[in-house]
Amino acid sequence: MASSDVELMAHLMRRAGFGATYEELEEYAAKGYEAVVDELLSPMEQPDLEMDILERYFIDWKEMNALEINQAYLTYRMINTKRPLQEKMTLFWHGIFCVGNSKCEHGRQIQQQLDMFRELGMGSFPKLLLALSVDPAMVFYLDNCMSHKDAINENFGRELLELFAMGVGMDGHANYSEDDVKACAQAFTGWTIANAIPRYPYGRFESQFAFNAADHDYGEKTFQGETGNFNGEDIIDIIVKQPSAGRFIARHLYNFFVADEPQIPAWQGTPPRDIDAIKEMEDAYFESGYNLTAMLRVMFNSDWFKNARFEKVKSPAETVAGTMRLVKDFTSPKPGLHPIAMEIRYMGQDLMNPPTVEGWHTGQEWIDSGTLVERINFTADQMGNTDLPGVKAIIERISSEGISDASALLDRCLDMVGAYALPDETRAYLVDHIGKSGDLKPGTGSYSGQITQTLQLIVATQEYQFA
Repeated sequence: MASSDVELMAHLMRRAGFGATYEELEEYAAKGYEAVVDELLSPMEQPDLEMDILERYFIDWKEMNALEINQAYLTYRMINTKRPLQEKMTLFWHGIFCVGNSKCEHGRQIQQQLDMFRELGMGSFPKLLLALSVDPAMVFYLDNCMSHKDAINENFGRELLELFAMGVGMDGHANYSEDDVKACAQAFTGWTIANAIPRYPYGRFESQFAFNAADHDYGEKTFQGETGNFNGEDIIDIIVKQPSAGRFIARHLYNFFVADEPQIPAWQGTPPRDIDAIKEMEDAYFESGYNLTAMLRVMFNSDWFKNARFEKVKSPAETVAGTMRLVKDFTSPKPGLHPIAMEIRYMGQDLMNPPTVEGWHTGQEWIDSGTLVERINFTADQMGNTDLPGVKAIIERISSEGISDASALLDRCLDMVGAYALPDETRAYLVDHIGKSGDLKPGTGSYSGQITQTLQLIVATQEYQFA
């Protein structure tokens, strides 16, 4: 059985990254939990991926316009990143500040937004909101380029309040009024793009943010009880100091990293699972001057995070990236990357193309009869492939330990896939299956087969679908 330190580290790396091999978990455990948290929170101290190498193997990727190419690019980053929390936070913000290829039809523009999340997604929340407000993909997706001083479009202003920064409300309380929405939209008039994102008539070219002073509403506005000649930056400054902003971001972090919450539309009338946890992160938000890393530090070092093991259903991205990191495949570019990326789509998460501006519904809504079959088939196929370096390493390590007892073999396989645990009934079934497969004789071909079959059965269990 894995040590308690390794089990805790496995929990941390599933949540703050995309999992880790058992050898990596042992190395992390030797460093100590708080030291690893500090390392995760300092991504710039780790080398970034050399993504240019992909263009060397995939020449057509240079333009990176098609959605599928960009999905493969993003999947490669998740599998290979040396900055796991930075990449996980990129996925976090991608699920909140949603932009979809179904409207933009410009994969590179959305990829540039993800780059912005990597750069700013763990720092100042006001700076992140400002960067989002001038992001060409967002300006186009929510029609702010169609909002004029004499004819406002409320899409961006409404979603900034409802889905991005404050939420409709909590505990039955409304966080903003319709007048606030209008004032917000007026403040962002003139915030547009220099050229249209759609590919017609000259092909796909990246757009640039532009401020059209002649189209900006310079009139007096009242927003959240304050009155003045507000522009977009002023609105952001007012938003981030609202108690609702701290609570909203804290609950999003809890839902993504700690335990599954109800979907966002239910938040106004449904209390958080752990009110005290939300309050701790909210306090960190204000005490740090709206700093996201401060909130993450409080969260990862808390007992309520450490004790919330297997309380979250893995997203498709976590399932695919985590499995590929475990089997150590696609550690460098090679043919077949596109199909791996498409598995995330088949499991219900079309990256860079969320179903609505609300993003993907998470938790148990990731699972239905079709997506569960996709998950099981994919993970079992990978874990059963003895040509993959990670699978080979697991077989070699278990074989070298000379395990000849069915129960002990199951325990070791559970360790190898991330220190998982099974309920008694499932465990008894798997031990019985291993026992019926024949005598366990380390070093033989049949022994290798017994290991891979056990690994495949583990990743097909209900428990493996949780992080």
